[in-house]
Amino acid sequence: MNGRPALSELSAFAAVVQHRSFRKAADELGLAPSTLSHMMRSLEARMGVRLLHRTTRSVAPTEAGERLLARLHPILHALDEALDEVNTFREAPSGALRINASEVAVQVLLQSIVPAFVARYPHVTLDLVTEGRLVDIVAEGFDAGIRLGESVPQDMVAVAITRATRFVTVAAPAYLAARGTPRLPEELAAHLCIRHRLPSGKPYRWEFEKAGQEIRMDVQGVITLDHPGLMVQAASAGLGIAYVPLDAAQSALGAGQLVTVLDDWCPEIPGLFLYYPGHRHVPAGLRALVQVIREQK
Repeated sequence: MNGRPALSELSAFAAVVQHRSFRKAADELGLAPSTLSHMMRSLEARMGVRLLHRTTRSVAPTEAGERLLARLHPILHALDEALDEVNTFREAPSGALRINASEVAVQVLLQSIVPAFVARYPHVTLDLVTEGRLVDIVAEGFDAGIRLGESVPQDMVAVAITRATRFVTVAAPAYLAARGTPRLPEELAAHLCIRHRLPSGKPYRWEFEKAGQEIRMDVQGVITLDHPGLMVQAASAGLGIAYVPLDAAQSALGAGQLVTVLDDWCPEIPGLFLYYPGHRHVPAGLRALVQVIREQK
């Protein structure tokens, strides 16, 4: 080995492997992809071993790279913890806080929690990543996630953000005047339903419950969408009945563009929770965010 690799090189190597992409890793590190690629070639030359398999479309660790990464992970994590321990001696936390959440969850955060947090902790930068799929927040490098309570992994520490919520079945008054109002979930078979496609590509099954009776339905319809806001928009246009989170439909309901049906079949479910692994060191910025959330409740 021709000299000890720099910490910046090792951190960059870990980012490349995590993202399986020079471009995505470069974006995270604030570097040009060509600069990052050159850095990795210099690292390999210095260590005298190939660490990455490169193709025109992907990058993956070699066996040597996998072994190096396995040793690096706890070291880099311990370093982050050490730096954050020093951070606790500051008057206020600083650094970056990465959170993965649904779009609806971020909209809730932006109403009051984020304004209160950034006003109190101006040295903490919030990186809010919105996506529909439920990710492994530890494997993908997030400090925390935000999802409905029913989707939070059981081994996580969970902090309630909102009260219990509901999914509601909604339709435009004009649609119901023309097609009739369903009184039972089974009657949806005679209606146009706006289907919801999950990030996995599978259709979301509508869930109903009343007096201990549970019904899950794969409804039929000519329109399938992958975003609650678009489903609300489609239902408001009279294109059918939608099954969406109450928060997503609240504005249209208040404006009279939509009305709810099958109310007694739509029970409450756990609301939004911020969650993070309890077995890991909790960054000062995350502890501060948890405190703001609890104060906002």
